[in-house]
Amino acid sequence: MSERPFTVLGIQQIAIGGSDTRRLTRLWAHTLGVPVTGDYRSEDENVDEVILTLGAPPHHCEIDLMQPLDPDARPRVDRPALNHIGLWVDDLLAAHAWLDARGVRFAGGIRKGAAGHDVCFIHPKGDETAPLGGEGVLIELVQAPPEVVAALRPGTSAPGGTPLPR
Repeated sequence: MSERPFTVLGIQQIAIGGSDTRRLTRLWAHTLGVPVTGDYRSEDENVDEVILTLGAPPHHCEIDLMQPLDPDARPRVDRPALNHIGLWVDDLLAAHAWLDARGVRFAGGIRKGAAGHDVCFIHPKGDETAPLGGEGVLIELVQAPPEVVAALRPGTSAPGGTPLPR
């Protein structure tokens, strides 16, 4: 196996699904005190989302509270309740190409995510053509912006800048 051309830097987000974001928000924002910092709605992704932020940038972590716009449509963002985990990576294009070449199954390609970063998703299950999946967990890979790369790997920069040590 060749050397991995990317690094997972840390957790970018945790996405929690339920049938009612008001109930989720009551617990996470009003009871636990995690501040609401945004929202996101997408018909294509069947999601209505409340975005909370834990910690201060660039070391913050999003907690995305999600409910389906249509409970009978796919994707079912409320099942499982821990919908997905997002991981910061320093080079998303390299990560996607390298993982794809090794048989990782993706759920679609690279696109802009709710927070505006480029993202891609590792499918929860492998299949015949791409046997490696998240073993039941949807995993989002998120392109870390330069300030996150610098904060999580001092003395380095993002793609296009000084090369990251491998």
